[in-house]
Amino acid sequence: MSDQGAGSSAHSSAGTMPGPHGLVVIDKPAGVTSHDVVRRIRKVAKTRRVGHAGTLDPMATGVLIIGLGRATRLLGHLALTDKDYTATMRLGQSTVTDDAEGDVLQTRDTSAITDQQIEAEVAKLTGKILQVPTQISAIKVDGKRSYARVRAGEEVELKARPVLVSKFDIRTIARGEFIDVDVELTCSTGTYVRALARDVGNALDVGAHLTALRRTRVGPFEVTRAHELPDADSMDGVGAFLVDLDVAVAQSFPLVEVSPEVANLVLHGIALPLDDAVAGGWTGTDQVCALMCQGRSLGLFQLRDEKLRSLVVFA
Repeated sequence: MSDQGAGSSAHSSAGTMPGPHGLVVIDKPAGVTSHDVVRRIRKVAKTRRVGHAGTLDPMATGVLIIGLGRATRLLGHLALTDKDYTATMRLGQSTVTDDAEGDVLQTRDTSAITDQQIEAEVAKLTGKILQVPTQISAIKVDGKRSYARVRAGEEVELKARPVLVSKFDIRTIARGEFIDVDVELTCSTGTYVRALARDVGNALDVGAHLTALRRTRVGPFEVTRAHELPDADSMDGVGAFLVDLDVAVAQSFPLVEVSPEVANLVLHGIALPLDDAVAGGWTGTDQVCALMCQGRSLGLFQLRDEKLRSLVVFA
């Protein structure tokens, strides 16, 4: 969903696959789905090898990373990075979807709620927390998506999951018929911003939902670097704003430089000994790193059994 970092990828074979290979960072407009954006980029770039990292709901706007060609293999790993959002929580009204797209469930009086109470509940949801995901989500329950079960009239009970909300700051509080609270936050993958709004409202016993959500960063990719979604009939392709695969890898992951001889070995499935990894710049603290040889990215690697072993190979 818009606020949950699920990776999406289109599998591709390495080597001589034709077409562009890299990332396109789109500033998704409201009213279109993430898959609508993928379909548009497929048409403009004239390639089927397109996927996205981290879904945004139709209501939400902001950074949506699109992978083309071999770069689709990056998407599941990019989706695991932390993300920044701005959002507006409306206290006093709850909806089926915990955002403005759902039917209203209940409206309550908020006149007795103070700024200090709001600040206290937001503070409680900052840091490492256990969060129950929103029911209108793509999480599978006994093999079926939660949103499909809810829309079929079923009762769904989702288990709480650990997430990290490293920043949850209130920018403004506006009072009218409801209380609208503008916030900025940074959170780990798997965090539902809609659920944060829901939980603040429930804690205050007035209910709440999101009326606006904008993703301003995914990992190293900020909205200031994002591009408008090109027109469907655009003849310019995506070359002008394509982030080349090698550049995207270098911007997103710690790098380990290896010689052509070592590169040949790892591309044939040989794990990289720690001595060679340390010599290439590996610090021992990175969960995932990228191997580079003379400016070309070989793939993503992870430490297992005292060696760097491949997660994804590009070349």
